[in-house]
Amino acid sequence: MKNTIGVKMIYTFYHSAVKAELKKRGFSKDVADKIDEEHKKIVERAKDIGKSRLLSSYIMASYYIAMNRGTGLSAEENYEIFRDGLCASKLFHKMIGDVDSYLDPKKMPGRLKWSEDSHKHLYENDWVVDILPGNGEYDLGYDYHECGACKLCNDEGCPELAAYICRMDFVLADIMNMKLVRTGTIAEGAEFCDFRYSRIK
Repeated sequence: MKNTIGVKMIYTFYHSAVKAELKKRGFSKDVADKIDEEHKKIVERAKDIGKSRLLSSYIMASYYIAMNRGTGLSAEENYEIFRDGLCASKLFHKMIGDVDSYLDPKKMPGRLKWSEDSHKHLYENDWVVDILPGNGEYDLGYDYHECGACKLCNDEGCPELAAYICRMDFVLADIMNMKLVRTGTIAEGAEFCDFRYSRIK
């Protein structure tokens, strides 16, 4: 895929957070440099997903793969560094917003159009999603029938890493002060991923 300004910006958010966490844990600068080198290679190989609304998730997956190749640590250890780095990053918190901005009803028409377009399969590695407006049980739901993170991990020969990206969804929900309920993910063998977001009461 093209290493566009958008891709570079998203990468910078992730890499700055992880670099700070690595430094905090006493790792040498060489480790961050290795992640950077690995990520460039992965982006060059990755299939394009255009201006996908989930480009940040795609880059999250590519970055996590790069971490696993650059640090020499286990997948669990890399997940903990990634999680803790993002949770500690004020810049990342500001970037993803909060529950009010995420659940703003004005965003629903755009989400429904995104869902419609996703079913056209314009980009092989993009997500395919159905949007579920809120009801008495939740405020916003997604049913993902195809997952770009899983596709990228499969392409890179590390399908087992996709499940760690799934775990990050709960971390992001916590940062935004939302409740996420999910019964299964494609990465873990389910037919689809059922996201149900709610305000914390």
